[in-house]
Amino acid sequence: MSTTSATELRDALAAIVGGEYVLTDDESRERLSFDAVTAHRLGGRSELASARVDAVVRPAVTEEVAAVVSFASERGIPVVPYGGGTGVMGAVVPVCGGIALDLRRMNGILAVNREDRTARVQPGAYLADLDAAARDHGMMLGHDPWSVPIATVGGAISTDSVGYRASRYGSMGQQIRALEVVLGSGEVVRTRPIQRQSSGPMLKGLFAGAEGTMGVITEATIDLRVLPEAREFASVGFDTFEQGYPVVARLFDIGLVPALIDLTEESGTPENAAPCILYLGFEGYREQVEAQRSRTMVEALAAGGRDLGPGPTREYWETRHAVAERWRDHTRPLRPTERWKEQRWRYADYLHVAMPVSRVLAYKRTCEETAACYGLDIRESAVWTHPELFSVFVRVPQGESNGEASAAALRHAVDAMLEEALRLGGGVEYCHGLGVKLGGWAEREWGDALLLARRLKRAVDPNGILNPEKLGL
Repeated sequence: MSTTSATELRDALAAIVGGEYVLTDDESRERLSFDAVTAHRLGGRSELASARVDAVVRPAVTEEVAAVVSFASERGIPVVPYGGGTGVMGAVVPVCGGIALDLRRMNGILAVNREDRTARVQPGAYLADLDAAARDHGMMLGHDPWSVPIATVGGAISTDSVGYRASRYGSMGQQIRALEVVLGSGEVVRTRPIQRQSSGPMLKGLFAGAEGTMGVITEATIDLRVLPEAREFASVGFDTFEQGYPVVARLFDIGLVPALIDLTEESGTPENAAPCILYLGFEGYREQVEAQRSRTMVEALAAGGRDLGPGPTREYWETRHAVAERWRDHTRPLRPTERWKEQRWRYADYLHVAMPVSRVLAYKRTCEETAACYGLDIRESAVWTHPELFSVFVRVPQGESNGEASAAALRHAVDAMLEEALRLGGGVEYCHGLGVKLGGWAEREWGDALLLARRLKRAVDPNGILNPEKLGL
């Protein structure tokens, strides 16, 4: 896209942010070209394993971001915003090279307002740090994904990610009060920090889930929640997912929405263990928590569930961030190409699809039939946070991998499952964004609406430099 030489690029960026904050060494360029995606999850595009940005720039303030983007727009140089690097879909992979805009220097928690129940924060702040700051004021962050210790505010907004408490508080995008964003021209726009408006479209929604294609988030005002008076856990065992699923749907039917709800069926469970467990957490004022727990157990036991006590869910809750902590301590220090030497994810994959409640059980059956057709196992099936949000973990049976043939069977099976999700009126991803892994599905899911999205993209990014070739844009 650009004829700018490497030296010209470095000098121009150094003039904006200072030479020490422009990195062009091989290791920095490799690290900032990938998130937590593995080489086997690049959407069948093996050539992307060698994709690299041309430079990494680390701005400290909005004005520097705007200057970098303005320069890049004039020269036709792609810009890919980079947060915590915890995405699992390859949303930051630089398909067209360019500049990695590392926003982790912009990590300030600028203000916490107890009365308004909000925080103003920069995009590079870690979710855990924002939550800790909120707790100092008797509040908490409602967004609670597995990656809290390692994910940033900007990244969570840009994927509109879902966390453990999403049933109660919504996705990250639903917890935004206001945004400050640098558009593809370098122009800075700000939305008002108000709870709702009826004065036109809510433009802040344009940037949630956009994977940095519509603008670079440089500040956010986030809704916070007062710490609950009480929290209780419950666990219910079922013989099958099909037995437990109507209970989840019933709770939502009657308006009983737990803070935590996860119905998971696992294969290969010990004979004395429940093959399907409904994990439940209730939080709020004391009377509410007790009433929710009591009525939930009435519904669950009436459907044939077995009360397993709070223990399984308490353990689930207390270890929910353990994967992120291990990744932070043991995996992130490795360069991406070192991480990829592990072959585990070559023979396993997971899907997070959304669809109407009436289609979920039929879809689960189809996934099981598809897996069997390709000689694969369904390791886990689940609904998480809402009865419409279904997940499935599929793998080549342990000890039966046959190199590329097994990997190809897995890819074909996953494609068939995604096609079926769309056929049933669903969507191909509810949790992590599309990235490069599922980017090829954007047109099939969006349909004619993608034409409108592309017009909006041209309006806010006229030269098409912001994270190009993502989301079908």
